[in-house]
Amino acid sequence: MSKVFTPVARSPLAHLELAKRARKQDERSGVWANELPVGGFVSLRGNLADAAFAQAVAGVLGGALPGVPCTLAKLPKAEALWLGPDEWMLLCAHSAVAGLVAALEAALAGIHHQVADNSGGYTQAVLRGAQAATVLAHVSVYDYAHLEAGRVVGSTFGKSSAYVRRDGAGYVLLFRRSFAEYVWKYLERAAVPYGFGVCTLEPAPAAAREKVAA
Repeated sequence: MSKVFTPVARSPLAHLELAKRARKQDERSGVWANELPVGGFVSLRGNLADAAFAQAVAGVLGGALPGVPCTLAKLPKAEALWLGPDEWMLLCAHSAVAGLVAALEAALAGIHHQVADNSGGYTQAVLRGAQAATVLAHVSVYDYAHLEAGRVVGSTFGKSSAYVRRDGAGYVLLFRRSFAEYVWKYLERAAVPYGFGVCTLEPAPAAAREKVAA
């Protein structure tokens, strides 16, 4: 009897075994970070000035896409990050991607648009601690110390790049999987003078884990 192949989503930093190094955040280190669990990333492009496009997407996501540059919107079916005048990244549970893509394609039939599952291309990490902004100043030209809640900015990260947004007193970094180890190692090295620790991650609320696009 032949075995059925079941693909498994694997973190690009799995080989670093960050979970074994993780501990509760305290004042022993000025910088704390960890990779977030594998998530879903859907690229959406279209003309927000087109009422048909805007209404169709809002109907699927449960709210309007952010139209102001460098902002984000936490909607019922996904978190939408503004990446450009006609481009957004939709963040959702990995299990919700297929349903979200199908729902968007159905709602946008006949409307100029592009929907692509980029879940295999990105990952995210949290960055926290008293010296988090200082470390970002070492790795990027953007002044993230003054990044306000509700905003997302894409800029350099060493010789790579990342989209960064506020997460309470810390930050969330979105970057390409192909550069994941480079970004992580660069971050660790920049944090050496301040003390670096891998922080434990809070379990996601059950409702957030189970979000699936209708």
